[in-house]
Amino acid sequence: MSETPITPKLRERAKKLWIDAGSPAGREDDYLERARELAGMESSPEAGLEPNPLADGVVTPAERGEPVEEAFLQENLGEFPGLQTDQGDRPHAPTRED
Repeated sequence: MSETPITPKLRERAKKLWIDAGSPAGREDDYLERARELAGMESSPEAGLEPNPLADGVVTPAERGEPVEEAFLQENLGEFPGLQTDQGDRPHAPTRED
């Protein structure tokens, strides 16, 4: 459970979230917790974020001269029509033979 204290403003926000969601019966406490989490995120937006390793001057594989595969090579990986694969090589519905 969140450490953010329950205040009248927090209860008001939880009620608005609950109403916006269609006022689901028996779920008021869930929206109070959601409002507490949102308030906690707003009070410390950097919490839980790890530093970006590339921002610290880490050299990427491409900068080291290592080969980098083009993204389009990954598009059809594992899909070889005519071979025994589980995708794309047979009809998805039965056909009627005449």
